[in-house]
Amino acid sequence: MPDALAYFRGKIVPLSDARVSVTTHALHYGTAVFEGIRGNWNEGHKKMYVFRMREHYERFIQGCRIMMLDIPYGVDELCQITIELLQSCGYREDLYIRPLAYKSEERVANLKLHELASDFTLIVVPFGAYIETDGAINCCTSSWRRIDDTIIPPRVKISGHYVNSILAKTEAVLAGFDEAIMLTQNGDVSEGTGENLFMVTNGVLYSPLVGDNNLTGITRDSAMTLARNELGLEVVERAIRRSELYLADEVFLTGTAAHVTPVGTLDSRDIGNGGIGPITREIRDMYLDAIRGDSEKYLNWCTEVPLE
Repeated sequence: MPDALAYFRGKIVPLSDARVSVTTHALHYGTAVFEGIRGNWNEGHKKMYVFRMREHYERFIQGCRIMMLDIPYGVDELCQITIELLQSCGYREDLYIRPLAYKSEERVANLKLHELASDFTLIVVPFGAYIETDGAINCCTSSWRRIDDTIIPPRVKISGHYVNSILAKTEAVLAGFDEAIMLTQNGDVSEGTGENLFMVTNGVLYSPLVGDNNLTGITRDSAMTLARNELGLEVVERAIRRSELYLADEVFLTGTAAHVTPVGTLDSRDIGNGGIGPITREIRDMYLDAIRGDSEKYLNWCTEVPLE
C-alpha cells in the first residue's frame, strides 16, 4: 500500500508527522491559500496525469500575493515538489492534490498580515467522485449570498472565505439537495458552492462574469475552450438572472473536484428534460478524456508523472 506522505517544512515526511500547533495563526483566522489539483490515473496507459498543474500554481501564487504569504517557491519549484511527492507516494489511483500556503506563526491576537511568518505544505490523497451520482444533480438556490470582492476576494482560493460556501452547501444537503447555487448581493447568479456555472440556451453557452464574484476557474476555462474549439459554440460571459436558469435548455457545473456535473433540477423545477443535456454530455466526455491523457490534442494540459 502506498505511503501517506506530505511535503512539510521543506521536506517529505510521513503524513502523521506533518502537524502544526493549535496556536497557528491560519487555524484561528483562515489566513491561508490553497489549491485543488487532480492527479488522474490512466489504467490503460499505466500512467498518472496531473491536469493543468502549472495554471493551478499560477493562481496559487496570485492568492499568496493577496494574502501576503511569502513562500520561497515559484511556480516551477512548486510543480517539481508536486512531482517528487507523487513519485514518493506511488499512488496508482485518482488523487486530490492539496497545496496550502498559510500564516504559520504561533501567534494569536494579531491581525496584521505583514508581521506574520508564512509556510507551505502539500498533501495528496486518494479521491474519487465529489458528488456521488452518474446522472444530473438536484440543486437549490442558497439563502446565503456569495461574498463580494470588496469583502474577501473570491477569485482565488482563500481558506477563510470558504465558510461562505460551506454554509450554503450544508444548507442544501440538509434540505435534501445535492448542491446549492449562490447569488451575488445584487441577485445575479454567481456559482455553485465549489464549482463554476454554465447555462445553455438556444445553442449558446453562457457563464457568469468573473466579476460576479466567482473563482477564476481552470476547469471553467477548459470547458469554454472545448465548447469553442470542438463544438463551435458561441461562449458568452455575462450577468445571469436566477429565473433564466429555470428556462435554460441545460445547466452544468465545473470544478476540479466536480469535473463537469449536469444540473437536472433547480428549486424543484426541471432544467430542460431534467436529465443530462447533449451539449453538457459532449463537453463532459471530452473533458474526461483530456484529464486522463486520452486526448492527443489536449495532452499539453497534462503533466505526466513517471512512476516506478
